[in-house]
Amino acid sequence: MRLIFGVLLLTIALGSCVPAKKYNDLLAKEQNCSDELKKFKTSSLDYEAQLKTVKARAVLMQKNITQLKADTSELGYSYRSIQAKYQQAISMGASFEEQLDKIKVSDAKHLARMRADLEAKIIETQRKEDALMAAEKELKDKQILLAEREQRVAELEEIISRQELAVGALETKIAQALRGFKNKGLKVEERNGKIYVSLEAKLLFASGSTKVEAEGKKAIIQLAKAIEGDDDLEIIVEGHTDTDALSSASHPKNNWELSVLRSTSVVSIMTENSSINPEILSASGRSEFHPVDVNDKSKNRRIEVIIAPRLDALFELISK
Repeated sequence: MRLIFGVLLLTIALGSCVPAKKYNDLLAKEQNCSDELKKFKTSSLDYEAQLKTVKARAVLMQKNITQLKADTSELGYSYRSIQAKYQQAISMGASFEEQLDKIKVSDAKHLARMRADLEAKIIETQRKEDALMAAEKELKDKQILLAEREQRVAELEEIISRQELAVGALETKIAQALRGFKNKGLKVEERNGKIYVSLEAKLLFASGSTKVEAEGKKAIIQLAKAIEGDDDLEIIVEGHTDTDALSSASHPKNNWELSVLRSTSVVSIMTENSSINPEILSASGRSEFHPVDVNDKSKNRRIEVIIAPRLDALFELISK
């Protein structure tokens, strides 16, 4: 400011003695100086405003620094506290880990025992299951076998029932056919599922003879006619004698021959006088060894025609 004022005074003093051109130059410089002064004043005001702003910011930053120092101090305390707790936690963790290792070892032994027990129980359970399955299979097999046997028994009973009915009907039929010979030494009876037609020797043969007499022949033919056409029978003609010995040089020489020859004579009459199937017939001699009355020799001299149903179907079923 003093410099500017000095310049102005010097300019005025010299104005009266300097030319106009210099004067104008001085005025121009003065104007420039004035403009620059205004700029400096404006800049000074701006700098003062900025300085105030900076000072305000500095005060605020100082407060922040103070707060940060307080926060840092608090954080340091918290950090040290947390670090102490962390160290304590590490120590406790190590202790817990040691205890856990002990527990693991103990549990491992216990688990091993439990696993061994479990495996043993599994093996025992499997054994029992296998035994149960085997028992169930055996039971099913026996049930199937029982059902099959029950079916066979039912079939057997049915066959036996049919045969009993057939034997009963056949007995009635034979008895009706031979009713005229009832009191002439002929008897018809059923025993053990078979029909026995017993003809005394006096009806059939003369003493020691194997030739059938006329009356006996009629009875045999009637019997053959009654059973002809039924091939499901087995017929055995048996000759029987008494105990009296034969003394002949020709046949029959003994009671064996006599019993056999008499039975074959009866079979011949049956086949020659009926359509009976020879395949179901057989002749045999029993000599004196199957008496019916040891005290009556006449009853022992006889022909027995044994008629039985063929049991092929029954035997076939049983064999299965």
